[in-house]
Amino acid sequence: MKRTRDPDLTREKLLEAAFHEIHRRGYQAAGLNDILERAGVTKGALYHHFRDKKELGLAVLDRIGEMVEEVWIRPLETTDDPLGVLRGIFENVGELVCGEDLELGCPLNNLAQEMSAVDEAFRQRVVEIYGRWRRAFAEALRRGQAAGTVRSDVPTEAAAGFLVAALTGIRGLAKTERSVGFLETGGREMLRYLEALRP
Repeated sequence: MKRTRDPDLTREKLLEAAFHEIHRRGYQAAGLNDILERAGVTKGALYHHFRDKKELGLAVLDRIGEMVEEVWIRPLETTDDPLGVLRGIFENVGELVCGEDLELGCPLNNLAQEMSAVDEAFRQRVVEIYGRWRRAFAEALRRGQAAGTVRSDVPTEAAAGFLVAALTGIRGLAKTERSVGFLETGGREMLRYLEALRP
């Protein structure tokens, strides 16, 4: 097995390998030896970067939070038409989630379901990520109200919470059904909901 000595690259390889193993097997079933083998690094390299499996798992959860930021939050940060931005994302949902991603489901939701009742640090980190996501949606909806692209009577906090919950639920059911069709149907219904928020 080829080893690497670049510390940043080593850490990145560990995070990628851990993400893959946790996404595929769940945090509790993911084995450190499998992670090390996939990353091509030694146990010593792992412990140089992370105290233990839990710290590695929390770092993976932080990485998942970055993915949420990239896909769902950043596109909404400056727009006055959040419904249009969300429409664009939902229209391409079948392309965003396919193959193994469809089969394995949302990595954030998976960890929320698996770890929230088991470990408080994981639960708190999940709460933070979902909280950022909901706040970003609510802020974008308020900007839309100010710009006249979102109805002024829409309760932005409630709508944001509903959107995140619906997205999470649709992705979870699509995983169970292993159906891109279910994902696309859910996406179409979300589009219908978004249109109802327009003036």
